[in-house]
Amino acid sequence: MLHWHFTCAKASCDAAERKVGRSGRRSLGRLGSQCLGDLAPCARRSGPSSRQILCSAVEQSSAPTLPRSNNNGNGVAAELDEKQEVAQQAVAADPCLAYNLQGNDWTTSSLSVVVLGASGDLAKKKIFPALFSLYYEGLLPENFQVFGYARSKMTDAEFRDMITSTLTCRVNARERCAEAQERFLKRCFYQAGPYDQPDGFQALSGRLTEQEAAKPRANRMFFLSIPPNVFLSATGNAADHARSKSGWTRVIVEKPFGRDSASSAELGRGLAQHLAEEEIYRIDHYLGKELIENLTVLRFSNRVFEPLWSRQYIRNVQIIFSENFGTEGRGGYFDQYGIIRDVIQNHLLQIVALFAMEQPVSLDAEDIRNEKVKVLRSMKAVAPEDVVMGQYRARGRLPGYLDDKTVPAGSLTPTFAAIAMFINNHRWDGVPFLFKAGKALHKRYAEIRVQFRHVPGNLYREKQGADPDAACNELVIRIQPKEAIYLKINNKVPGLGLRLEQTRLDLQYQQQYQVELPDAYERLLLDVVNGDKRLFIRYDELQAAWDLYTPVLHELERSQVSPELYPYGSRGPLGAHYLAAKHNVRWGDLADDADDE
Repeated sequence: MLHWHFTCAKASCDAAERKVGRSGRRSLGRLGSQCLGDLAPCARRSGPSSRQILCSAVEQSSAPTLPRSNNNGNGVAAELDEKQEVAQQAVAADPCLAYNLQGNDWTTSSLSVVVLGASGDLAKKKIFPALFSLYYEGLLPENFQVFGYARSKMTDAEFRDMITSTLTCRVNARERCAEAQERFLKRCFYQAGPYDQPDGFQALSGRLTEQEAAKPRANRMFFLSIPPNVFLSATGNAADHARSKSGWTRVIVEKPFGRDSASSAELGRGLAQHLAEEEIYRIDHYLGKELIENLTVLRFSNRVFEPLWSRQYIRNVQIIFSENFGTEGRGGYFDQYGIIRDVIQNHLLQIVALFAMEQPVSLDAEDIRNEKVKVLRSMKAVAPEDVVMGQYRARGRLPGYLDDKTVPAGSLTPTFAAIAMFINNHRWDGVPFLFKAGKALHKRYAEIRVQFRHVPGNLYREKQGADPDAACNELVIRIQPKEAIYLKINNKVPGLGLRLEQTRLDLQYQQQYQVELPDAYERLLLDVVNGDKRLFIRYDELQAAWDLYTPVLHELERSQVSPELYPYGSRGPLGAHYLAAKHNVRWGDLADDADDE
């Protein structure tokens, strides 16, 4: 059982409830699994609500009390323990309280999720499985339905058949998965229609209203899993003809958010004509990954790291993204953007903003995003001389990028890039932040590597070999796969002599927690339901990110710079090593390859 302690005597009931929600809502596998006996416990409670029980417990504990007369003389402590136990029992009686779902008052509200582009790969591979996982874990309300919307003609039954094979239960989940799938599929419906005309959205709204009739308040959530060229027309029609008239409307926009500052601003203005900023959720699924969300926890809840998190101790930071497959049939889409726009300008830059930001005033969304924007505005725009581009070529039977029939002949679009950036503020001045991302490399992984400075006046330098860099401490946060956090330290090898070697203090998530981690889309969709925007991108944040990359992207395209070729399955072009050496950096992932394989 998880224990919740309310020690602030003057905390209001609402503040205490928010504390419970923020602390526990992230433990999807552990706490959410208690809800599974009843697939929508938050909406089905009868009698006094758990919120009322919790409020009563907190309000009573905040009032001054006299010690009870007892033989042990511990009356005050016993009184406080009893109040805390009541609060703990409230959460135990209704585990979904920890997810703050009561903020929506699901006893009087319904939830409709509309997936635009329902027949596409993203919807089938990620969105529908994530929605089913949330439903199976009891994290969605009783009156909940899913509507698919796309141009393809399809009946409700055909739509259900299409998504059935994508629904899976967790390895550590309880039984009755097939029954849950059947119940979930009964809540799934389909509406065919164009994105650029209102008729289909008007028909969609009518069908939504029919399903929502059981509750007086209807909340609607739209996920834009559609090509960028129909973003604005689809958003306008959804907002103008299918928005909720009695509850909230929230629209999730999937990247790409334009190709440069101008197109991003145009997209922002187009969305603003139909939606308020608080209704727009710009999703970057990388921010929903477990190790990325843990970044702020690792730094701000562990006293040992904060003094080291600066230029005085950190020599460089590396953000690495590697895929062991090429475009393979989707090169036509990829060629419009390239690896810099597709990965570095959004995923990796967002990681740096979280990594490098100052401690926010609170965990509220705006406080966190304010600090991220400060980091982005402090960064120097990328210079062309700090960019290395590559493109994979054929190797044996493995095809090259230009062998993809969907890629234009002679394309110069990079499938690999290494970039050096700098943050001009008091904490990070002079520290190189190196990005490396590529397709068709030797293996699939993503990680953050923090290399610390040399030990000044090192007593053991003669025992550590001729290369001082090899003995530097390094903190590695492996985002995927085999999620882990480990710290490289120098240690004496047991024995009579004095021999040093570098070893790891190693936290392997699979070994330590023995649970299947939730998919990033599960976390992010649940955040949208709860109105939590901490992991979503604000408009000014997006523009600040584009301002850093637009000049160099335009310059590289104007100059027709040819990318350096590298073989499919290799570690990328040699130019990446020259770029690192220019900034006195050695890529840390190369040294670890032998240990990890």
